[in-house]
Amino acid sequence: MNQIKIRLSAMMFLQFFVWGSWFVTLGTFLGNNLGATGSQIGMAFSTQSWGAIIAPFVIGLIADRYFNAERILGILHVLGALLMYQMYVSADFTAFYPYVLAYMITYMPTLALVNSIAFRQMENPSEEFSKIRVWGTIGWIAAGLVISYLFSWDAPGAISSGLLKNTFIMSAASSLILGLFSFTLPATPPGIAKGEKLLLKDILGLDALRLLKDRNFAVFFFSSVLICIPLAFYYQNANPFLSEMGVANPTGKMTIGQVSEVGFMLLLPIFLSRYGIKKTLLFGMLAWVLRYLMFAFGNNEELVVMLLLGIALHGICYDFFFVSGQIYTDSKAGDKFKSSAQGMITLATYGVGMLVGFWVAGQITDFYALEAGHDWRGVWVVPAGFALMVFFAFMLTFRSEDIKYEK
Repeated sequence: MNQIKIRLSAMMFLQFFVWGSWFVTLGTFLGNNLGATGSQIGMAFSTQSWGAIIAPFVIGLIADRYFNAERILGILHVLGALLMYQMYVSADFTAFYPYVLAYMITYMPTLALVNSIAFRQMENPSEEFSKIRVWGTIGWIAAGLVISYLFSWDAPGAISSGLLKNTFIMSAASSLILGLFSFTLPATPPGIAKGEKLLLKDILGLDALRLLKDRNFAVFFFSSVLICIPLAFYYQNANPFLSEMGVANPTGKMTIGQVSEVGFMLLLPIFLSRYGIKKTLLFGMLAWVLRYLMFAFGNNEELVVMLLLGIALHGICYDFFFVSGQIYTDSKAGDKFKSSAQGMITLATYGVGMLVGFWVAGQITDFYALEAGHDWRGVWVVPAGFALMVFFAFMLTFRSEDIKYEK
């Protein structure tokens, strides 16, 4: 691995260590330490979506036009570290919410930026990207292991004594490190020449919308929006669900999903080559259905293996739909608007779809709330059924095609 790839791998590791340091346990923290309701927890998670909705405009206006992507990445992560500290010192949900909203507005554009920086350094992204992106997964795993097994911040006693909020300090420190490190990354200049005339659509970052004229990409785009509705249930409810079911070290056990993600990330180029983009995306969507059914009918006793298998399916769920979708989007975008295209797919997945999904998940969670805990079978059957409908709709409307890079 050459020096540039090592630096890109470190960038990915820190990018997802920052996120995994606090996001997995957010629902558990808010419910147990700030007394938040299911709807309020949904509001907190939906800040991710508002950030993702704004991200394409930030990327389209700035990264593709005026400033180097690595410099914007550094500034956003330094600012994010300051906001994360404010989340750490917040005493109630009312004080906490504005900071988590501001943080997500700064963080979500960085997902597209790290992809853009990585893609610009590659000659064959369909072969090279997964080997760099896998280090982001390793970063997420490391964060979960630190929380559960090094510090035990998610143990029942630690949660009740307020130690779980230390995850925000860990995230703030790692965000500051990444911010400073970003200024050493390979220069990634704007994709549009300075002298090129800018129209209103350019200023608003709407160039990537031209991709929707491609029927297949339009089907993929809207399927991405819809499949993220059930995805929101996992992000919002998985950690509280495992904690409530009595699973020991829930955050650490959730890293099983990321370990699986590492394996399937490395297998992704083989699947794309052998089965094509359509079947790869379908494998990913079907895995969401199976995962939620395992959560619905498993338990922490004789059927605990179903819970663990449901977590382990994360590798297929995430890699085969979201990472392959990023590669597919990059192949459609051409050289000129790679950052805008990545920002637009971030809007589709983490933005609009999950904004609706977090709201629905909050409402469903409150609906199935009991005096002591929740009727989790009822909660999980809803996203399983929805994911199945998206699976069939995509299968019938998306035409098989090979990934070919357009210039």
